[in-house]
Formats: sequence, C-alpha cells, structure tokens
Amino acid sequence: MNTERLATASCAMGLLAYVGVTSMLSGPQAAAEPAGIEAPATIELRGLVRDFRERTAPSGHPDFEVTPAHGYNIYCGNISPYLGDDGKPVFTGQGREVHRNWRDSANRPICYRVAETYPASGDKPGEWGPADTGGIESEKSFAHWYRDTPGVNMSRHLTLKLVRQDDDTYVFDNRFDPMYADLGGFFPIEGRLYGKPDGFPERNFHFTVELRSEFVYDPDANQVFGFEGDDDVWVFINGELVIDLGGVHPAKEQFIDLNRLDLEPGETYPLDFFFAERHRTQSNFRIVTTLQLTNVDPPALTSIVD
Repeated sequence: MNTERLATASCAMGLLAYVGVTSMLSGPQAAAEPAGIEAPATIELRGLVRDFRERTAPSGHPDFEVTPAHGYNIYCGNISPYLGDDGKPVFTGQGREVHRNWRDSANRPICYRVAETYPASGDKPGEWGPADTGGIESEKSFAHWYRDTPGVNMSRHLTLKLVRQDDDTYVFDNRFDPMYADLGGFFPIEGRLYGKPDGFPERNFHFTVELRSEFVYDPDANQVFGFEGDDDVWVFINGELVIDLGGVHPAKEQFIDLNRLDLEPGETYPLDFFFAERHRTQSNFRIVTTLQLTNVDPPALTSIVD
C-alpha cells in the first residue's frame, strides 16, 4: 500500500481474494431457506463512520498514515479477545506480526484465536513473527478510534447494503456497489467531515467504521461470515473475537464458521464489526455472509457531524 507498485499488486490480490471468498461461501457452504420462507433481497446495516486527520496534519492522529515497525502486514493479538464493558475493542499491545495465517481444513484463512480456542480436524497452524503493535501508538490513542472525541474525530451515520446472491450469500463489495464503484475504493465520507487530505491519491483515507448487528444461530444453516479488505478489521460474536486482521496491510481475508463456536441453537447473538482505513493507497471492503443479520441501533452521535 505504500507505493504505486504495491497498490497495483494489492488490487490484483483483492480480485483474487474476491474469487476465493466467493468459492468459500458458495455452493454447499451457502444456507438454504426453509420451504415457503423467502429470504430478503437485501440487508441494510447501519453504523457509524469516524473521520480522522492523518498524523502529520495539524491536530493529526498518531495512528493514521503510519508505517508499523515491521512493515505493512497483519498484526494479530493487539486487541483483547473480549469486548470491553462498553462494547468497544480493548487495546492490549500484546500483538505480533503474522508471517503465515492459520487455515482450516478447506484451506480458508481463520483467526488465530479461533484455531486455538475451537480447534478442528484439519486445521493448519500459522506462523508468528516479531512483537509489534501494528502501528497503534498506545491504549490512549486507540481509545479514540471508536469513540466520538471532539477535536480528534468527526462522525456521521453510515448504511451498507448487502445484496443477496444466487448462492444465497449476502455481499457488500465496494467494487460493485453503485455508491462506491466509480470512486475506485471504499470511501464512505468522500467530500465530507474533514474532507480530502493532501497527498496521492487525493481521497479521504483516514477513518473507522463501527457496525452492530445480531442474528439467530441455526446449526443446520451453514452460517458463515467473511471479510476481505484493508486495513484493520476485528469481528466479535457474542463479545468474543472471531476475526483479527489488525495492522496496516493490503487486502487480506478471514472467515468464521459459526458451527465452530459454543453457541446455542435458536438463541440470538450479537455480531460487532470494527474497521479502520489508516493508509494510502488502497481502500477495500468486502463482507460476505450467509447470516440474516438485523440491526442493533448504533451509538448516538456525540461529536461534531456534517
């Protein structure tokens, strides 16, 4: 992501990832609807997007437009396995670079913690690298990411539309969404809030996204959730970390099969999603799932909005 060459490579990787994630969740993986029940054509998820100034700008945030000590890559373990009491991710700073991602028996990339806590036959171990916070300065700096903070960030509401596919998955992909396709990436606050910073490409790259939703667990419905994109992404189910794509990196993906978790059939569980775009030159965002997610109201806006 730090040069034109890497940006081109990232785009190619993203297209490959698109094909890979589609194959992961389609066919026998997709959930069939019970007879007589028509699944909705779209799912709209409402959340918040928070805009930041990059670190070199006046009043800039130290975590945005930064290079991690060991370069652009995934850094896992910097966030607690459990959400805090206020429903926000908790920074621990105990992370490490990931040299090779953990994978399941179908060779799908999975979170290190899922592999360790809910091991399954055929899992393939990952490989850790050196300790590194992934470009996050401190607990104090991270506390701003998903909290409205006057003078540090600005926020507004955000809606993402997931579209039902022929294989019964629901997909949001900025490459094909009408609102984003012409922008060349996921830029939900283009021309809003702090606006476009100087630099190339001249897009508003420095922001976070927070989405809160819930679903009913059905062990017979092949319920899965996957994400592909950049930069940081953390997904929590029932307050527990199930996807960890922390760090500043090109488009990467992880996947969670809900049947690996200790969930009770018929119970309703929260799915909390946290994203950060921290560095030029790419912004990719793709959700694919068989879950019929429903909205949980996002937090009220308490910072300056446009």
